[in-house]
Amino acid sequence: MSWKNTPQRYSTALVTLHWLMLILLVVVYACMELRGFAPRGSALRTGLKPLHFSLGLCVLALVLLRLAARWTAGAAPLIDPPMPPWQERLARLMVLALYAFMIAMPVLGWLALSADGKSILFFGLAIPALIAPDSNLAHPLEDIHAALATIGYFLIGFHAAAGLYHHYVRKDNTLRRMVPGTGRGTATRGSR
Repeated sequence: MSWKNTPQRYSTALVTLHWLMLILLVVVYACMELRGFAPRGSALRTGLKPLHFSLGLCVLALVLLRLAARWTAGAAPLIDPPMPPWQERLARLMVLALYAFMIAMPVLGWLALSADGKSILFFGLAIPALIAPDSNLAHPLEDIHAALATIGYFLIGFHAAAGLYHHYVRKDNTLRRMVPGTGRGTATRGSR
């Protein structure tokens, strides 16, 4: 598996981590959304919350791995044709917002459980609380976590829409740089 970017595409490691993160985020969101459909007190409803938390910690671990991979991968592949400067600034801001979201959400969830004094389990393994129990802090942390979860839908949706816009409207290589598979990201504009 390649860890270095080329001028045409992101490294195999970064592509794999990107799409793995998408799958993981879908499952994390699905745990909480599906929980609302399960009857109160059911095993399904009870089991989805700890699964949501464990997978949320996987998001935190994966985003830290992604940041390390980005740092070692070298320069990002160039976008061809180049974007206008305002789009470059917006793209950088979006990437920063997505990384902040992927770090903040699991940390807020962990803090909320810690403040609530609940057992914190990672796939059944007890992990330490980040802060001492504080019932006055637990609910505000849960509220912030829930509000950011809603914002996350928009961040992820905007990111996906931007990729499709670049591919189908601008017809640049933005999306192809991140598509899994060999050689697909190296196509030039005229060879599609």
